[in-house]
Amino acid sequence: MHAHSKYRPTAALKGLLVGTVAVLGVLAATAGTAAAADPPAGDALMGRAREMFKPLPATLPVVRNNAVTHEKIDLGKMLFFDPRLSASGIFSCNSCHNLGLGGVDGLETSVGHGWQKGPRNAPTVLNAVLNVAQFWDGRAEDLKAQAKGPIQAGVEMNSTPDRVMEVLNSIPAYKVKFAAAFPNEKNPVTFDNVAMAIEAFEATLTTPAAPFDQYLEGKADALTDTQKAGLELFIDKGCAGCHNGVNVGGHDYFPFGVVTKPGAEILPPGDKGRFAVTKTADDEYVFRAPTLRNVTLTAPYFHSGKVWDLRQAVAVMGSSQLGATLTDQEIDKITAFLTALTGQQPRVEYPLLPASTPATPQPVFK
Repeated sequence: MHAHSKYRPTAALKGLLVGTVAVLGVLAATAGTAAAADPPAGDALMGRAREMFKPLPATLPVVRNNAVTHEKIDLGKMLFFDPRLSASGIFSCNSCHNLGLGGVDGLETSVGHGWQKGPRNAPTVLNAVLNVAQFWDGRAEDLKAQAKGPIQAGVEMNSTPDRVMEVLNSIPAYKVKFAAAFPNEKNPVTFDNVAMAIEAFEATLTTPAAPFDQYLEGKADALTDTQKAGLELFIDKGCAGCHNGVNVGGHDYFPFGVVTKPGAEILPPGDKGRFAVTKTADDEYVFRAPTLRNVTLTAPYFHSGKVWDLRQAVAVMGSSQLGATLTDQEIDKITAFLTALTGQQPRVEYPLLPASTPATPQPVFK
């Protein structure tokens, strides 16, 4: 049994579902959604779904402690795609969070500096602004903090704040962009402002108008009958206990293996999740529940990236988290529902980056 064997599935899930009401209140307040039409007569499922989920807003979410402006977004987009923020000049934010691939890199674990493999699967950047925190273990409180981590990580971009500042200050066009994005600062080219600009851009990477969003807003035929059956199972089996709210997950932390601990091929014993952050025994093998939005685009699955088939991931969740052996038909229906979580993908024009100068630090490969 898991270290969290004190969790009894039924009681635990009831508690999680009750807590959902408070979570939804916070998410609705931060995201803001238009009033939805009343459910059609006889569509009790829509009413139940609205108690646990909220449609993703089409408007820009509120970003805490970071006023989002057009100038900041424009700068952040350039920095997101610029590989010169890495020591080798090869890796950018988009390398691991490819906006053409659902905001991920499609690898088991990401490849970084010196072709090293990272320890965990790269979570999607799409809708990440709506998560309670960033990284699988929640060690970054927001996207500003998250943006700083990979730039400095030896296994990822392997740079330093000083080197990043040297690069940006060596390129006059960047100095102009920073001055426009942070007009009230005497010295706007700072590592903190790099992170704030990237966060401002990433806040625009939302995927509204998924079929499920349209259903929550009152369009009864937005889901197929099979998807509706999958939604009902998703609620009744207890999946919505962890994956709820506007982001269908991403708002809290849960043990991986509430009922049965998965095998080492899926849950590597050396990665104890949130325990590395809190040093609390109860947080061993606890991870932030990922958003399930666009999940059909973001294989492979789980923090280990060991599962490539969404149907298999559903089956693993059923046995490990719920203590349920789902039938093939149930797996098919739940998987069909998950396809309804794919929203409109952000269309981002690749930015033209300013040229380096003789003063720009040369790439370092060691």
